[in-house]
Amino acid sequence: MSISLIGRNVGESVTLKLNETFAILKAKGEPVIHLGGGEPKSKAPLDAITAIAAHLNTAEVRYAPVDGSVEMKKAIIRYTLDHYHRLVEPENVIASSGAKQALMVALQAILDPQDEVIYPAPYWVSYPEMIKLCGAIPIPVVPSDGTFTPRMVDIEQNVTSYTKAIIINSPNNPSGAVYPGSFIKEIVEFCEKKGIYLIMDDIYHVLTFNGKKAANVFDYVTDFTENSKLILINGVSKAYAMTGFRIGWGIANKQLIKVMANIQGHQTSGPSILLQKAAIGAINGVQSSIESLRTTLENNRKVLVQRLRAFNGVHLIEPDGTFYAFADFSAYDKDSTRLSNFLLEKVKVLTMPGKEFGMEGYLRISFCGSIKEINEGIDRMKWALDPNSPNELYIGERKLVRDWL
Repeated sequence: MSISLIGRNVGESVTLKLNETFAILKAKGEPVIHLGGGEPKSKAPLDAITAIAAHLNTAEVRYAPVDGSVEMKKAIIRYTLDHYHRLVEPENVIASSGAKQALMVALQAILDPQDEVIYPAPYWVSYPEMIKLCGAIPIPVVPSDGTFTPRMVDIEQNVTSYTKAIIINSPNNPSGAVYPGSFIKEIVEFCEKKGIYLIMDDIYHVLTFNGKKAANVFDYVTDFTENSKLILINGVSKAYAMTGFRIGWGIANKQLIKVMANIQGHQTSGPSILLQKAAIGAINGVQSSIESLRTTLENNRKVLVQRLRAFNGVHLIEPDGTFYAFADFSAYDKDSTRLSNFLLEKVKVLTMPGKEFGMEGYLRISFCGSIKEINEGIDRMKWALDPNSPNELYIGERKLVRDWL
């Protein structure tokens, strides 16, 4: 069978594969705990549900404009004004089937084969694959100071004449790092000076802890003309716990948005009008669900951090945002894929191997589930890895006997 060069070089989404594995095991009745997930467990806002139900009852479910409905664009403009204090025009906005699609069409609109895209490591698993889908070259940059916070010197050392864009994701998936405003200011100034596209992936921007806030990129932008190379990506998946609704958006200069819309029009057409109605309901409705989710996550995070810090040999930089902790388990196994598979096989706990995020020896552990799941999941992991743990463990009525330490 003949497969294209791009097809041969692009791997599957490991995070989506993990969700599939969880669903299969759960359906078989396995007592599996998902500590690798990337979606909040809280319900979508009531305003989203009533809005989609009201439109469904009209039975008028038709094609949507390629770049989003007028009403959807108004909601995005409102969201941007409320959260970023910047008024943009409808022509600066595209609504897509998830923030992932908004990012994908942005990359397709700006990249040529052999262009390079820089992004700090650890990074979201899809960045390198999406860049490869454009025939371009992903350039991950690992902070040289051993933290999860990039420095401009690290970025600048990797910039070449082929550098077309830099992607910044803060709060960061998987580390939970919230990049300081000083860094965002530097990266904005650098990109404006060099004429490099700056893509801000802000999907977690309201989910922060410890009193920290994600930097507002518009506080540092000076070029608001049609020459602007800033692309802002966001959506309803994380903040509103609406992962399955698949509504995201991009904000950029008008010419670029037009090109992105042309590409999207030939890929999927406009995002579902029903799902746009739900997103509009969430954005225009009561906003208390965001703070409720953030508070729940902050409490969950406290529990997970305490549990991991009491875990012999595990090193952790405390996350200040998202709903992930990125912990160094290399004292137990430097091969994170092997370790993740081991934990799934032996104690039915799903984690994400750090290798997929560009840093070997780490595991991404999610705290968007329940406190019970976090505690039981860590208990199982500790039993499987700690030689000082008892030799037997009960999972429900099933007794496990450890024979590997």
